[in-house]
Amino acid sequence: MDLALEEAEAARGRGEVPIGAVVLGPDGAVLGRAGNRTLELRDPTAHAELLAIREAAARLGSERLVACDLYVTLEPCAMCAAAISFARIRRLYFGASDPKGGAVEHGPRFFSQATCHHAPEVIGGLGEAKAAALLKEFFAARR
Repeated sequence: MDLALEEAEAARGRGEVPIGAVVLGPDGAVLGRAGNRTLELRDPTAHAELLAIREAAARLGSERLVACDLYVTLEPCAMCAAAISFARIRRLYFGASDPKGGAVEHGPRFFSQATCHHAPEVIGGLGEAKAAALLKEFFAARR
């Protein structure tokens, strides 16, 4: 989670919402890491999770990230939860909960739906205090 938090801080430095993500392979090697880049790329899908998943898939040469784990600083939204499912991520670790936009433990609870093809093991609250503080500081400075 420390690497994901580093990516979140780098995103904040670029003026992006401070969310970071890291994909680890079965051997613990970093396969993909990213922070949000929606503003920089002018791409509403450039969430940290999607960018890290894309990098990991390219590195592995496969759209399936079986036996890989994803660490992300904020509970994923519905779009990212769908990508996590389609990538067949083994385990999802996330930091702060997102009651408004999250789709794992809040909102649509994507992985609990009958239409979900693959549900990863989910561990929430990892590094929650630091991840939440980054987000609160970022949005407080914008007001």
